[in-house]
Amino acid sequence: MNNRELSWILFNERVLQEAQDESVPLIQRLRFLGIFSNNQDEFFKVRVANLIRLTGMKIRGKPSQTDYAIPPKELLPLIYKRIDMAQNTFMQTFEKIIIELREYGVYIIDHTELNETQRKFCLNYFLSVVSVRLVPLMLRKSAEMPFLHDGRAYLAIKMSKETKSNARYSVVEIPVSESSPRFVVLPSENQRTDIIFVDDIIRMFLDDIFFMFNYDNISAHSFKIMRDGLLPIDDDVSKGFVEKMEQGITDREHGRAVRLVYDRDMPPDFLELLADKLELYSTMELEGSRRYHSMRDLMKFPKIRPELENINPEALIHPAIDPMGSIFKVIKKQDILLYYPFHTFKHFIDILREAAVDPRVESINITLYRTAERSKVINALCNAARNGKQVTALVELKARFDEEHNIDNTNELQQAGVKVIHPLESLKVHCKLLLIERREGKNENTGYLYIGTGNFNEKTAELYCDFGFFTSNQTLVHDARKVFDFLVNPHKRHIYRHLLVSPHYLRREIEKMIEAEIKHAKAGKKAFFYGKFNTLTDERMIALLYRASKAGVLIRLIIRGACCLQPGIKGLSETVEVRSIVDKYLEHGRMAIHCNGGNPNYYIFSADLMARNLDRRIEVSTPIFDEKIQKTLSDIFEIQWSDNVKARSLTDSENNIYVKGDGESIRSQIMTYDYFKNDQRDISRD
Repeated sequence: MNNRELSWILFNERVLQEAQDESVPLIQRLRFLGIFSNNQDEFFKVRVANLIRLTGMKIRGKPSQTDYAIPPKELLPLIYKRIDMAQNTFMQTFEKIIIELREYGVYIIDHTELNETQRKFCLNYFLSVVSVRLVPLMLRKSAEMPFLHDGRAYLAIKMSKETKSNARYSVVEIPVSESSPRFVVLPSENQRTDIIFVDDIIRMFLDDIFFMFNYDNISAHSFKIMRDGLLPIDDDVSKGFVEKMEQGITDREHGRAVRLVYDRDMPPDFLELLADKLELYSTMELEGSRRYHSMRDLMKFPKIRPELENINPEALIHPAIDPMGSIFKVIKKQDILLYYPFHTFKHFIDILREAAVDPRVESINITLYRTAERSKVINALCNAARNGKQVTALVELKARFDEEHNIDNTNELQQAGVKVIHPLESLKVHCKLLLIERREGKNENTGYLYIGTGNFNEKTAELYCDFGFFTSNQTLVHDARKVFDFLVNPHKRHIYRHLLVSPHYLRREIEKMIEAEIKHAKAGKKAFFYGKFNTLTDERMIALLYRASKAGVLIRLIIRGACCLQPGIKGLSETVEVRSIVDKYLEHGRMAIHCNGGNPNYYIFSADLMARNLDRRIEVSTPIFDEKIQKTLSDIFEIQWSDNVKARSLTDSENNIYVKGDGESIRSQIMTYDYFKNDQRDISRD
């Protein structure tokens, strides 16, 4: 099996490939660099921190029981080596893009390249925007180090006298927010656009910041730190779960540093001081780099030239849905499959808004994992509660790095009268369910159900490829009622007729699918299993797929991220092929199709093929019975499998080799949009 961490690094290198791809618009290439940097930071805070914990170093919390084929002490050097190689490629790519931007009149300059007008602008900008947000922290070798936040960019300031050996040290956080962006567009001339890092505006005015000190030389060098991302949960039974989460968030913010990335020109004495204060003594934990850090901010690079950005087509209205009509009437007649971002997420918002005012709607039940800032979903649920609907929201507080936002959601929902339930601490709710109960006919409740693969987040729905399925199939609705009962009462066990629910049934049912294909293959019948997931790391599932391959089952997998299965190994996985697609949208939708003796079954999933999803989370997969939607899922899979522009073969576990074809170029995300656009007809009349 491939190692999970190294396989994940290979995935992030695919993101880096997008930044290197000259067919990608230049500013979008910068954004891919930002995504790469953000991914890498989280990898260190979560996966590397866990490995360090496993080596016995003194980091908070207990190590997981993950069985690593490569011992952590041997794995860490391999990780650092691969990360360093990727980081060098990152910087080379960044510098190359900067040069290429100049051909379009876009210049990223520093404070030494400003003209007089720009210097005056920077002075005013510093006084009005930056200086009020600066809090210089003085460092002393004999004193405890002031607290430095994880992931933020800092300037290390050294002040010295020519005649004295001792120096003064200070740290200044580079303020980055919506009102103080990392990149500042300067007044420019001659049809060019000049942009400066806010870091360099601060460098311009060091003398004004530290005027009270007597020095001959002053220097500033950037750095950032990454802290252990483990969220500790207090086991004090006298505290409520929200209180425990709030304390855990505070404790995590003060977690042990696991990495220091610094400007390689930083004075050695300052680097030694920082490393000592942060208790980072291994050279692997220290990364010397270039001038700028916290490059995840590139994701928010200014939108200055439309022709240098991705031009994404407008999201489509589903042909069966009248934007001015009732969605309930449509779902009553037929199942609806939405595929974001090709379809608009507005349909989901609209059904919540309709439910909030419809006098026949009596209750709304929903699971919430990650939502947008100023969420329209949260707003609609609050309005429904204010209108007298019984609204129950299962809010998962343990969505990593979104915990604080979900606590805020909890408070807002409760203030509006929504009943908020937090799941068990040991069982994370990751399924995406909406169940609306509507009084119809002889005062009987009719349920309307939505099952998704992605979050109820209108912002990420513009960037992530995800499935959303609406149905009024009352058998599925009945199963969904049981799921919500299980969410409220997790000690109860239910039998589901069609829905596949973890942690009790999902693994077993997927294994049944594959076992059925093994049986058919051994009988000489056609047998295949096609799957699209974000991650494949579960050892039991991989072992079963190997057994299926040895039986002759054709296995095609599209895995975006980490994949521990090794395809194409003689005598083990000869009939397995694995591909990965990284393009302008994040491939996040999960689906499976298996032959079933010539009568294929189709499913969409909230879960990946990981032990945590199958055994330690509440996940839901639904079968798709509608033949038109089945064909749509089949077509989507075939389009993606045919991709020869953005698809990589994972047969080579060391390199990301692009899939190439002899015929026309097929870029699946473009072709998928065209596929749905060509279906813009009123199928409700069929």
